[in-house]
Amino acid sequence: MAAKRKRGALAAGKAKRARSTPSAGEAVPEGGPRESSIPPQEYSIPPPVSQGKWKNKERVLIFSSRGINFRTRHLMQDLRTLMPHSKADTKMDRKDQLFVINEVCEMKNCNKCIFFEAKKKQDLYMWLSNTPQGPSAKFLVQNVHTLAELKMTGNCLRGSRPLLSFDPIFDQEPHYALLKELFIQIFSTPQYHPKSQPFVDHVFTFSITDERIWFRNYQIIEEDASLVEIGPRFVLNLIKIFQGSFGGPTLYENPHYQSPNMHRRLIRLSVAAKFREKQQVKEVQKIKKKGTKVLVEEDPTEVVFETPAEEKPVEIQLVKPESKPIVKDKKKLRKIQRKKQKKLFRTEG
Repeated sequence: MAAKRKRGALAAGKAKRARSTPSAGEAVPEGGPRESSIPPQEYSIPPPVSQGKWKNKERVLIFSSRGINFRTRHLMQDLRTLMPHSKADTKMDRKDQLFVINEVCEMKNCNKCIFFEAKKKQDLYMWLSNTPQGPSAKFLVQNVHTLAELKMTGNCLRGSRPLLSFDPIFDQEPHYALLKELFIQIFSTPQYHPKSQPFVDHVFTFSITDERIWFRNYQIIEEDASLVEIGPRFVLNLIKIFQGSFGGPTLYENPHYQSPNMHRRLIRLSVAAKFREKQQVKEVQKIKKKGTKVLVEEDPTEVVFETPAEEKPVEIQLVKPESKPIVKDKKKLRKIQRKKQKKLFRTEG
């Protein structure tokens, strides 16, 4: 009987504990437990996620080769933050061939790629490719300015979808039309992407000036729809467009492109030419100084405007002039003059 009572007591205690925690729908009676005994409810507000089906599953792999400098690394990080549909990977070795990137994109489940290639620790090249079929384009990146370097006043929401603005020249030339489609597929954030926000508050602009493509990023201000630059900014100088991904037949080659090596060589040649010209001028001046002077014949017309001066009568001085004492000190000279004057006065007196 004692054991049965203990079991009953345990069961009763369990039932009481269960009753002491009311359900969400029931009200707490007056004689019920105090508010301090109720565990606090945790409220978690989920972040705003796009409601809809993600159909355009574009994924962009952004990485680089070894040997890039700090500015390129920051530019790469800025592009990753601005493009929520991007992925990162470790740096690729310089000895590896470029077609290996197609396998890396396949392993990362990416169908687009932005690859930064550094050469000589000063030249930066950018590859934009549609893997694995192609096409792909190679650019020389110039005038790079990152977000931290510019310190612009504009700001945009992280993960928001951008608008893409293109220069009208992109629709006039066939190679620019191909690049426009490549830019749209790479830089535009897909609709209903899981990491994107359902807002459009900044603009990517691609303008063509001086045979180069200028990239700018602007924020859209809601009050008056004006634009404020955010950054980053860089200039793309097109080199070639290939049919395949990171290789294949060449579809277009830029005739206005000049390699950085050739540019530096021309600068060195211009400096050397200026130095040579200065040396030649100095040598000519030395030869002129050493050369014999050529006597120029007298010009008879030189005496035309010369007027003869008046002839003065010649005066012959018969008396020898008194020699003046050479005295460096003026005080001594004055004393000597006073003594002479005193002698004259005495003789006259």
